[in-house]
Amino acid sequence: MSERVLIKIGSNVLTLANGAPNAKRIKGIVEQVVLLKQQGKEVILVSSGAVAAGRFKVELPANLDAISKRQVLASVGQISLMNLYNAFFEDFGFMCSQVLITKESFSTREHYLNMANCLEALLRCDIVPIVNENDVISITELMFTDNDELSGLVASMMEVDELILLSNVDGIFTDHPSNPEAKLIRNFDEEEIDLEKAISFEKSEFGRGGMLTKVTTAIKISDLGVHVSIGNGSIENSVIKLLNREIGTLFKANRVKNISAVKKWITNSESFSKGIVVINEGAYQALLNNEANSLLPIGVEKIDGNFKKGDIITIANLEGKEIGYGKASYDIEKAKEYQQKHHKPALVHYNYLIIK
Repeated sequence: MSERVLIKIGSNVLTLANGAPNAKRIKGIVEQVVLLKQQGKEVILVSSGAVAAGRFKVELPANLDAISKRQVLASVGQISLMNLYNAFFEDFGFMCSQVLITKESFSTREHYLNMANCLEALLRCDIVPIVNENDVISITELMFTDNDELSGLVASMMEVDELILLSNVDGIFTDHPSNPEAKLIRNFDEEEIDLEKAISFEKSEFGRGGMLTKVTTAIKISDLGVHVSIGNGSIENSVIKLLNREIGTLFKANRVKNISAVKKWITNSESFSKGIVVINEGAYQALLNNEANSLLPIGVEKIDGNFKKGDIITIANLEGKEIGYGKASYDIEKAKEYQQKHHKPALVHYNYLIIK
């Protein structure tokens, strides 16, 4: 098994039908984490369930708006959830910690590194970090799609070996699970099934996400060199069984690619793009080849947005197709000044450039 494991637990895995935290299930997951730690593994948890737990405890006034409702439920429910985790970990002689994150925390390299440093420090202290989105202060427009997306970002950032996505289904099937002829896919190959047909677009009762975001996350993160497994968290010892390849669907890591830590950050920061740069055909072909080419101003046809030095920008070809992302070496004013000129510094250096 792996040296560093991230386990994401969905709301429907952690809650009872009435929304209350499923203490027995949580205890079972903690027991498995303890077992992994006793084997010398480092473990990070990404845990949903705060809003559902809050809904079980709080009776909200009817005139409260939707955003405020979510904030109240998350604020109250997070305490209930963490109290359970803390009590169970203490029973086994281990410590856990709470790490609340917003999507904006991934938007700059400085915040990104600060988050990574915090999690690394917790792991060095033999403490289990329990990560969740900070729904209390997250801006709706900048929220994670769900905790599957969050877990993928953290898995990439922390360079884990295994990402385990615990859901209320057994994995990915060849057809919609309601079809009796549908078969569980043990090793996922993106080409072998029709995702539109096989995946339910329904979201879980207590969570924001569905199976589509799990598969999207799994494909993206496995391509960054992480093994990803999706399985049923209600099965006894589900984490251990997924790591042992006994259940669920495995997305094998792409170990061929050697992607630097900073490029992993850029890959996961596309939604924070502050501008778009349209390049000519020559620049497009240069970036597509296997050589280490940077994006030079001479190849830039058009610039839109309002980016500063260090911001993420989108790169598009003349047809408007997004082909990659990069970290701007200077601001938009200087970019426009250098546009289509020779012998000017690269707008995006190769070390900070990702081509899709």
